[in-house]
Formats: sequence, structure tokens, C-alpha cells
Amino acid sequence: MEPNVSIIVPVYNAENTIQRCVDSILDQQYTDFELLLVDDGSQDGSGAICDAYAAQDARVRVFHQKNAGVSAARNHALDHAQGVYLQFLDSDDWITPDATRSLVRAAENHRCDLVIADFYRVVGERLSRKGDIDEDTLMTREAYAAHMMENPADFYYGVLWNKLYRRKLVEQYRLRMDPEISWCEDFMFNLEYIRRAKRFYALQLPIYYYVKTKGSLATQGLSLTKTVKMKLSVFEYYQQFFKEVLDEEEYERSRLKVYRFLVDAAGDGAVPPLPTAQRLGSERVRACSGGLLGQGCLCDSFRNRKLLEYHLETAALKNDLSTQEALLLLALRQLERPCTRRELADFTGLSRGTLTLSLQRLGGKGLIETETPSDADERCPVLTAESASVLRDLEIALADWQAIRLDGFTQEECVQYHAMMERINGNIQNFLQ
Repeated sequence: MEPNVSIIVPVYNAENTIQRCVDSILDQQYTDFELLLVDDGSQDGSGAICDAYAAQDARVRVFHQKNAGVSAARNHALDHAQGVYLQFLDSDDWITPDATRSLVRAAENHRCDLVIADFYRVVGERLSRKGDIDEDTLMTREAYAAHMMENPADFYYGVLWNKLYRRKLVEQYRLRMDPEISWCEDFMFNLEYIRRAKRFYALQLPIYYYVKTKGSLATQGLSLTKTVKMKLSVFEYYQQFFKEVLDEEEYERSRLKVYRFLVDAAGDGAVPPLPTAQRLGSERVRACSGGLLGQGCLCDSFRNRKLLEYHLETAALKNDLSTQEALLLLALRQLERPCTRRELADFTGLSRGTLTLSLQRLGGKGLIETETPSDADERCPVLTAESASVLRDLEIALADWQAIRLDGFTQEECVQYHAMMERINGNIQNFLQ
């Protein structure tokens, strides 16, 4: 049976990073994929590491070739890919556990040809979030091109690894990387693909960890003449792309924006430092190992809470919320009757100070209606119409949470479980009321 996703990783002298990359792929919550590792004539132990993974996991396929460059390696993998979708990684980077699932879910829910997502830029032990399109949205080719025109040399649009492609389009038009170009070769492929695609979706979720270790054109030993010629060639292609996508009048109005590509491209594709840097590892829910392995009601409660927080965090990141803010929205959705802020703090386990600050932030984003506090028993806020899209994401998170808890259960076992939980919850309610 053919896999739904083909994940492609070119590998060259990456023995220090390839295990982290491959492990992040094999540990994906989404499992219907094949992993194509292309060893591009590595001189270290990378090839042997790839072969070891293939021997352990049937989803892994390894190809060895003489050193021909990253574009040739990707092309080799494309020639052998079998998936409905294509996903790319670089061997010194890695992805979040929900990356492939989130990309595929967006593609299938919105029937789109390209999904583009936010990513993390990693520098040492710190990271920062990077994106460009500010909301989850389904776009036409023209709308997507308009966004791209605003930041023409942005990695967000230029690279392969924060996107999901339909292999049918790639094969229908025989799209491949140009091995003769060693700068913006990803971008050239994307422009060709965009010309053929019709529906685009922006996903407000960072799914990729990009480590800035790649060399610039200056480090490739290219002469100034060849570098300039290569950049001009790419720009001419970029310019022609917009002439085809836009009508003549719109192109004339946008000419200066198109020409900005030459200025922005002078930075050689650099991703600038972002002011919101945080320590690597603090961006995802972490769990106490003792609580994960321990026995007893407290450990059971801890594991359940951590699993819920993990899935709520995905929805929170997508909507630029903290996990606490997502938890508060879910609490307001699930409470069957109005309550006071004191009761809301008790229900969520948040301190009054944390609760007040989180409510202020949610109010500022228009997700709840708040009033100036008058006393400790003031009624808690209510959800606004603007919260509907966030709540849909939270419901998906709950479904994922429940799917993990009941993984491997038969339908009959699920029915029995829900019946038992109703009885248990009834006993608890009768005692606490």
C-alpha cells in the first residue's frame, strides 16, 4: 500500500545531526509516510547511520549516490517517491512531533495544493518563531503571490521545508530542482510549483526547527562574476513569474515591489535574529519523568493533564495564545453555567493573579468580553463570536487527546470505557455536590 506522505531528506556529511533529524520524523504522531534518505556521497558515517535506520524501520528507504549536490539528491528522491504528498527536511534540522499531521490535516480539510507553516529559527540554545502570513487562511494563487511580493526574499516563501506539496502536480509538470543553480534553487522550484497550484493554505503553527549552519554563496568559492550572473538569472525568472500570475495593469502597479527582490536578495537568504528569542526546549510542554512512570491517583491525574496540555499547546501556538489562555477558553466553553472568577480560578487551577492577566490578554484579542472587576465574586467573562475559530482548534486538540488515550481500543472497549466513566463521574458529582 502506498504511503500518504513521502518525506525527503538529502544527507551529506551529517553524522552529527542526522540522528536527531530522522528520530524527529520517525517519532511523528502521523505514521502513514515513507522516509527517503539520499546519501549524497558522504565521506563520514552518515551513510551507515542511514542504512541502520532502514534496517530497523520498513518506512525508511536509503539511496546512495556520488556527490552531486543537494538538488540532485532531492531529484533522486522525487524519482522514487510514492506518496500523495511531499515533505522536505534538511539533515541538520528537525520537526515537531505534530508537524506532518498538521500539514496533512490542513491539506485535506481545505483541499489545497500547498500548505505553508511557521517555523523556529535555532541559534545555539535559543530559538525564535518565524512566519509572515498572520492568520490561518485559504488563498488563491494571486492572493498567495501578493503576500510573497511583500517579502520577496523571505525564507518563509523560498524554502521547501516549511511546506507540503501534492506529488501529483510535481509529476504532472515534471518539476525538479536545477542542479546548475546553487542559490535560491528551492525558491525556483517553488515558483514553478506555484504557477501550477490553485489553492494555498497558511498554517499558523511552527512545525520546523531551522538551524542556521548552511553556507552562503560567498562560502561556496564562487567568483563574483558567477555570483552576480546567478542572481540576475534568478531575478529574471522571478520577474517573469509575476508577469504570468498578474495581469498587465496589476504588474505595472507592483513593479517596484517585484524589483525589491534584488535588494532583499543581497542578504543571501539570511534569516535575521528575532526579538522574541527563548531558550530551546521551553517552547513545548515538558513532563516530570517521575510523574510519567509513577503509580497512583496523583500520577494518573498528572499524566492526563500533561497529555491535555500538550495537545492544547498545538492549538495555542497556532492561534498565538499561551497554553493557559487556551485552557481558559476551553473552560469557558465547557462550564455548563455561569460562574464567578473565584470559581473559574478553582476550576482551572490558576492563581487569581494569573487568571486576571490571562483574561486581560484574551479580552485584548477580542476572544472574550470582560468588565472592570468590582469584587471578588464578579461573574466571569463570556466568549465572543471571534472565539469560534479558536474553539474549533481546541475541539480538534481534544479529539487528538482522546485518540491517544484510547489508542488500540476496540469499538466495544470504547463503549465500555465511556459507560464506566459516566458511572465514575456520577459517583464523584454526587459526593462533591
